[in-house]
Amino acid sequence: MLGRRHYRVKVLQALYAYFQGGESRIEVAEKNLIKSIEMVYQLFSLQFSFLFELVHFYEYRMEESKNKFYPTADELNPSMKLVQNRVLKMLKGNDPLRKQIEGYSISWTEEQDLVRKTYMKLKASKDLQSYLNSGENTFEEDRSFLIKLFRKNVANNADLRSFCEERSIHWHDDFDVASGFAIKAMMIMPGNFKDKEDIVSLFTKDNEDEAAESNEFIRKLFSLTIIHSEEFEKLISSRSKNWELERIALTDIIILKMALAEVLYFPVIPVKVSLNEYIEISKHFSTQKSKQFINGILDKLVADLTEQDRIKKSGRGLIQ
Repeated sequence: MLGRRHYRVKVLQALYAYFQGGESRIEVAEKNLIKSIEMVYQLFSLQFSFLFELVHFYEYRMEESKNKFYPTADELNPSMKLVQNRVLKMLKGNDPLRKQIEGYSISWTEEQDLVRKTYMKLKASKDLQSYLNSGENTFEEDRSFLIKLFRKNVANNADLRSFCEERSIHWHDDFDVASGFAIKAMMIMPGNFKDKEDIVSLFTKDNEDEAAESNEFIRKLFSLTIIHSEEFEKLISSRSKNWELERIALTDIIILKMALAEVLYFPVIPVKVSLNEYIEISKHFSTQKSKQFINGILDKLVADLTEQDRIKKSGRGLIQ
């Protein structure tokens, strides 16, 4: 489900903790890294679980309103359009997703205040009223509304985000990532999506995204960056004469080391792909000045390594 860029970011974060002295044993740090990636899948399931709980609470309150002493005509005959939303029903009936939620023991029993608060916002929203009273009844309308509901009440729910971040340090940076994948799943879910089909299969995959290969990529990038750390520092120093390493931000040094590890030890990844990826990552984790510095140093180092005939690429990696 995750892409290579997110894996690189996860490795960057793990390496930062490692070089900061948080965990000196490579094998333990590596295990924590893999766990942090697996936790994104759990967060993905948790967000869908909250969506289901929100609609369940909505349905419960509809039934409750029917039993009031003096219910209105609308309360006696409420629109069931949201409850019967086709995309929602496919998601709720998806066996792999249901098993994931059950396997992670996700329960909202103790968080009914959060569910109720979100329900009140949903109930008062113009979007909901527009959907219920549109006069349409199509799969595409169901999809469009459910995505909008998810964005406003799950993806942009500050209380839900806080709830998640309090329960796992791994979820601090992953909430938006998991939300993005959940929204993408709904966007591309076909009307005939089978209940036995893994929801992750909705995402376009190629060989580099297979689980075994992804884990190998993560472990290899992490360990090689550490193993060759001193060698990479010498290379960086040789091309940053006006900068002492102590003056360069640790994040920038790690990005440079990771890029070198990938250029030198991942033969099937083209050099340009690696450079573009780390320059993009530097935009989010470094300052504007640092980004320019990283870009310049990498260009010089790749030129040096090419001249020394140290860069060996094969297969896809031959494509520059």
